[in-house]
This record gives sequence, C-alpha cells and structure tokens, in this order.
Amino acid sequence: MMHAPSGKGITTVYWLLVLIFGMAMEGIALYFQYGLGYGPCVLCIHVRIYVMAFMLVALIALLSRHSRLMNILTSVTGLGLAIGLAERSWKTLGVERGFIEGACDMDSGLPNWFALDKWFPTVFEPWEPCGYTPELLFGITMAEGLIALSVVAILTSLFMCYTALRR
Repeated sequence: MMHAPSGKGITTVYWLLVLIFGMAMEGIALYFQYGLGYGPCVLCIHVRIYVMAFMLVALIALLSRHSRLMNILTSVTGLGLAIGLAERSWKTLGVERGFIEGACDMDSGLPNWFALDKWFPTVFEPWEPCGYTPELLFGITMAEGLIALSVVAILTSLFMCYTALRR
C-alpha cells in the first residue's frame, strides 16, 4: 500500500529539486556564455544572483530540515527570492520586447561589500548591454523561459510556505 509523502518528505524533495534546477540553470547560462558566446547583461547577472541565492537557501533548508523554525524561514526566504527572480525576469523581457523603456549600463549595481562581479567575474561580470536574450528551444527566448520558471517558483514557494506553517 502506498502512502502520501509527509510534509518533511515533500520539503526535502522540493529543496533537492531547487538545488538541481538551480545548478542546471547556472550550467545552461554558462554554456550560453562561454560555449555559444552570448555574454550576460546586468539583468542576466541579477537573475544569476537570485538563482545562486535560491540554491544557498535550499542547501541551508536541507541541512536544517528538522527545525520547524528554519523550515518556515527558508520557505519564506525562498518565496521572496522567487518574487525577486520574477521581477528581474519581467524587466529582462520588457527590455527585450520594448515595453519597458530604458537600457542597462555595464555597471552591476552591486555594493562594494557584495562585489560578486569583481570577486567572481567569470560568472557575475556583465559583458553586454541589455536588450536581447538568446532562443532556448521551440522559439522560446531565455527571458520568456525565465518568466515561466518564475511563475512556477512563486507558486511552489507559496505552497511550501503553506506546508511549513501548517506543520
């Protein structure tokens, strides 16, 4: 007889999937950057930072999965990161499609105490101005894919917050 997974089981699977998808996203971004020559813009770098932060929260959540307080904190933090990812993705799509005016400069906008673009330039240094994202599959651009992924991230994060608060 099969039993439905417990809240803790769902939480563990969720955070493992966040780690796997995050690593896949970073790998794809680096392949497009170094393998195909599509340099990242400032907004793309911000998306990478959100994805890395989501992965860090997932790691913390997995290491502290037996603590209800940490489960709540990581779930709420994950929701905040998903919303931030959606905002950056929307702006990327808006600049690409022209419904958001303005362009990005080459400054990452990161403060000196969090200068990822200086510390890890191979991953976080902007190479190009905003305005274009490459096509992934089936005519879907990277910006469009990020929007879809952001919606999924927000919805699953909301569910995980509900699960964490319910326990």
